[in-house]
Amino acid sequence: MLKKTIFLAALSILFLCSILQTPSYAKERKGEVVFEINIDAPENSKDVRLWVPYPVSDKEQTIKDIKIDGNFSKSGVYAQKEKGDMALYAEWKKPSKVRHITMTFKAKAVERVKRDFSSIKISAVNEAKEFTQGSQYIPTDGKIKDIALSITRDKKNILEKAEAVYDWVIENTFRDPNVQGCGIGDVDRILAVKGGKCADISGVYVAIARAAGVPAREVWGLRLGKKPVEEITAGHHCWAEFYLPGYGWVPVDPADVRKAMLAESLDLNQAKKYRDYYFGAVDEYRIALTKGAKGYVL
Repeated sequence: MLKKTIFLAALSILFLCSILQTPSYAKERKGEVVFEINIDAPENSKDVRLWVPYPVSDKEQTIKDIKIDGNFSKSGVYAQKEKGDMALYAEWKKPSKVRHITMTFKAKAVERVKRDFSSIKISAVNEAKEFTQGSQYIPTDGKIKDIALSITRDKKNILEKAEAVYDWVIENTFRDPNVQGCGIGDVDRILAVKGGKCADISGVYVAIARAAGVPAREVWGLRLGKKPVEEITAGHHCWAEFYLPGYGWVPVDPADVRKAMLAESLDLNQAKKYRDYYFGAVDEYRIALTKGAKGYVL
């Protein structure tokens, strides 16, 4: 029987801005990102393997000049069969005192604004139906279903339902600064305790949206620094998107609303500018790494 052992990897991420921002580029951020990973495994370990999210370009971000270096035996870039996300894979076949890998790339991100809904005719969901289904990590039955039905009962279409879920999540959760990292996205737990961080709050949004018949998914990414050179190892972030038929994927970030409310001691009414902004938009200080999945199938 094949035995698997999971080792910890020490991760360091650095962002180096390529130019100082000027007013004409206020909605764009670009620079170089450096991932440095050292694996904490016994020196005599064999067949050590690592998977790392591999960034790709899309309409809102440009990734180029990717360079991979390290003392690995083998590496490659692979697509996940189910979701299509890309992963950098590396393995170490021989005993080694140090196992390390570095991934460096240039990134440019722009503000994602998706709010011009006036010209579209909102129809029933015929696309992205898989994103209305529940899963091991995204429950859509029981209490989740009851909540979804109660807050969207009088809503006429996908857009109205998506916004109703967004409002409910903001009004019924809070940011807990004591939660480690981004949280683990345990939806049932967050509904019980109410507090969490970005993976928790975004997970609640996706679960309730799906239960209401709104296609939704999590987006896992990385915040880019706001300084010319900045350590961004703690900058991992999770937000959400819902799919609007006839339009496409629309970003929402209720977790950043609750983060702003905590940082600035705002109540729900005082946070109106953040609530309005993060429904249909996210800032330029982030890149997406994976969409619609919580990890890699091993």
